[in-house]
Amino acid sequence: MKSMEATGKTVDEAIANGLEQMGCQREEVEIKILEAPYKGLLGIIGSKDARVQLTKIDRTEEETYEFLSSLFETMNLDVKIHMEYEKDHLHIELSGPNMGMIIGKRGQTLDAIQYLTSLVANKHRDKYVKVHLNTENYRQKREETLIRLASKMAKNVKANRKKMVLEPMNPYERRIIHSALQTDPHVQTYSEGEEPYRKVAITPKKK
Repeated sequence: MKSMEATGKTVDEAIANGLEQMGCQREEVEIKILEAPYKGLLGIIGSKDARVQLTKIDRTEEETYEFLSSLFETMNLDVKIHMEYEKDHLHIELSGPNMGMIIGKRGQTLDAIQYLTSLVANKHRDKYVKVHLNTENYRQKREETLIRLASKMAKNVKANRKKMVLEPMNPYERRIIHSALQTDPHVQTYSEGEEPYRKVAITPKKK
């Protein structure tokens, strides 16, 4: 959360100086008066400026919730949004009667919504927050499916001693395949092709 101190002849001037430096409006920050101005002896000796602390209000959850609510309203979907926000991670769980539409083919729609949500969540932030969007435990189920697929394909590669190439996957799913087979002493994996058609290739290791 962005925070800074500012000074001025008066408290209002100190606040105005801080807002100008931060590029914020008054409603976007929390203000704490650290020191009131003091004119000193004869208004000169020992005079002190006002000193304030301005802290930018974190509206990550609020802005993200508003974006998703508007999106699902446009899609005519009744979706409940549950968020857990901790430091640099924003976990979002969606629930409702038509989650299949949100998941899409192989999770492509869910991934697209997660990407857009991440853009919104990080629009006014200095420090990046990672967004995790899920529904009906899809992510875990998909991961388990990919691990089984990786094991099956690796067996075929070992049996036939021939390279096999999987269907195009997003970076997250490719990492699951790579991770599932990284300790297998008989096969190796690498990605080939260009996004969004980049694929995982599994080949036998040379003896």
